[in-house]
Amino acid sequence: MDRSAVRASFEKLLPLAGKWVASVEQRIFREGVPLTAEELADAREVGVREPERVRLLRLASVPLPDDLVMKAAAHAIQFLTPSTRGLAFGHGIFVRRDCWRDRFLIAHELVHTAQYERLGGILPFLRQYLGQCITVGYANAPLEQEAIVTAARLRSDLA
Repeated sequence: MDRSAVRASFEKLLPLAGKWVASVEQRIFREGVPLTAEELADAREVGVREPERVRLLRLASVPLPDDLVMKAAAHAIQFLTPSTRGLAFGHGIFVRRDCWRDRFLIAHELVHTAQYERLGGILPFLRQYLGQCITVGYANAPLEQEAIVTAARLRSDLA
């Protein structure tokens, strides 16, 4: 599957992605830990409306969907790669083990959590975020840029 095939199949892939994200979020809720006091303050600072709901889960590597079509689509748009250090699944955030408690990585992912809230949940967020990744690429996606800039601003405010 290539980028154009993902674009052509986007409306069919979106519900599958939504179910996967919701299931990973539930896993993080079951197995994860709450934010520390510092992380709660950062969450509020970057705009998370319900920071007390957020949970973090430390894993050895990025979780991948079981569905082969979803795996192929993620590969085609270079999303969920071995270099992925963290990922927001609604109010659940995966953090790769070697990046555990990295304040600015978590702040970056908390911006995505705020985006999930602002856009109305999992499917509206995925429609916009993944749509941007497919059309302009992950690095240039406006929602990704917002997370980069906001986390950098937090870092500079603390320096």
